[in-house]
Amino acid sequence: MTAPDHLKITGPEDILGFIPHSLGYWPANSLVAMTMQGKRLGATLRVDLPDASRCRGPGLAAFARTVRDYLESDDAADGTLLAFFTGAPADAEAGDPVDDATDDATDDATDSAAGEPGADPAVDPAPDLALDPAVLARLLRELERTLGRAGLPVRDAWLVGERYWRNAFCADPSCCAPPGRPIEEIRNSRLNAELVFRGSSVGAAPGRSAPAALPELGEPAVLEAEEGWAREFSGRWRDRAQFGAVLDVWQRVFDAGGSQSARAAKAREAVLPAGLAGYLRASLRVAAWRDAVLVMAAAGRDAAEAGAEEFGMFDGGPGNPAALPGLDGLPVAESAGNPEEAGPAGAAAAETPGYGDVLLGLAPPAPDWGRLAELDRVLRQLGNCGGGEARAAALTARGWIEWCRGRGSFADALFTAAGAEQPGYRLAELLAELGRRGTLCGWARRREAAWQKFDPDAA
Repeated sequence: MTAPDHLKITGPEDILGFIPHSLGYWPANSLVAMTMQGKRLGATLRVDLPDASRCRGPGLAAFARTVRDYLESDDAADGTLLAFFTGAPADAEAGDPVDDATDDATDDATDSAAGEPGADPAVDPAPDLALDPAVLARLLRELERTLGRAGLPVRDAWLVGERYWRNAFCADPSCCAPPGRPIEEIRNSRLNAELVFRGSSVGAAPGRSAPAALPELGEPAVLEAEEGWAREFSGRWRDRAQFGAVLDVWQRVFDAGGSQSARAAKAREAVLPAGLAGYLRASLRVAAWRDAVLVMAAAGRDAAEAGAEEFGMFDGGPGNPAALPGLDGLPVAESAGNPEEAGPAGAAAAETPGYGDVLLGLAPPAPDWGRLAELDRVLRQLGNCGGGEARAAALTARGWIEWCRGRGSFADALFTAAGAEQPGYRLAELLAELGRRGTLCGWARRREAAWQKFDPDAA
C-alpha cells in the first residue's frame, strides 16, 4: 500500500498516528517496524510481539531475523523505526480495515530529538506497559543488533501503551518521565487529522468485529437462482463458449461499477438483482472460473483466457452456453483480441502473464487496483447472500485481494472464515499457508506497484 508523497510528518506523534491508518486498526501486543528511505517512510510491517519465554537466546535471535527478512524486501531502505504497541486494542473508529505488511511512502519524516538510538533502551517500569520492561529492553537490543548488521540501523523507537507513550531510548525525566506522554497526543496529531479529512478511518482489528451488514438482496431468491444456474452449468464446466459467457457477465459487472463515481459507491451496493447475483455465485463454485475471474480483474481478460488455454481447461461440451441472466443497464463486454490480429505467433502469449504469476503478484508489473476494488465490492454482496461453497469462494477471493494489498491479518481472517464455511476449501488453505510462511505478494513488495489506500486527489 502506498500513501501520497505529499503527506508531511513533523514529529513522532505524526509517525505513530500514521500507523493505525496504514494498518487500518490500532495494533495491540505488536511490533510495528517501518523502513526509512532517507527521510521518507518506506515499508511497514506489523508482527505479534513474542512471548516472554522466546525473548532470550535462540528464540529472540530468530524473531529479530524474521523482522529483518521482511524489511529487507525494501531495497531502497537505509534505516528503521520501531514502535512497540503493548496495550490492549483501542476502541476503533468506523471504517474499513487495511493491512499488516504494506509499502507506504511519506515525505519528510523526522527523527525524534528525544533519545539516542544505540544507547541502552530506557524502558522503565510503568503500569501502562503490558510486557515486562526487561523483556522489552532485550528485544529492542537484539533488533538493534540484527537490523544494524543488515544496513537498517534503528533510528528511533517508541513504546505505546493503552494510555501513554514514550521514546524507548530517552532517559531524560524532563520529557520522558514514566508513565510517559498521553496517548491523546497521537490521536490528536496533525497528520491524524489530515488523514481523517482525506476519508481515512481506523477500524477494528481482524476478528474483533462482525462483518458490516450489507443491503438486503433477497437471499432466498438469490439462492434459488444460484441453484438453477448451477444446474445449467453442469456439463459445461470445460466448455469454451460457456467460459467466455461467464467472463462476459463478470466483465460487464466490473464495467458497470467502474463507470460510476466513487461518491455513489454506497448507493451501488444494492445494484445486483437476484438473478444476476445467483449467476455470479454459481460461477464461483467452478474453481477454474473462479480463478479466471481473479486473473481477469487483476491482469485483464487476455490473461484469463490465455491461462485457461495453457491449462487445457477446454475439452468439449455442448458448445452453446446457458442463457444469460438479466443484464439490463450493464455495458456490453469487449471480448479479448482476435488471435489472428495479435501479431507474430507466440508474441502475445510471451507477454501475457500466467495464472501462477498473477496469483502471486509477480505479473503484470502492477494490477488493475480499481477493478480489484470493484471485484471486492461485488464479492462482499455475493458472500452475504448465503452460505455454502459460493460464500467460501467469495471469502477466499476477498482474502486474496487483501493479501495482494498487503493486508496480511485481514487476509488470514477471511481465509479462516472460508475454511469455517466450507471445511477443506483448497484455495483458502493454500493461500493461508503462504501467509503463515511470511510470503508477501509481489505487488506489495514494490512501491511503484503497491496498493494505495489514500486517494491522491483527496486533498
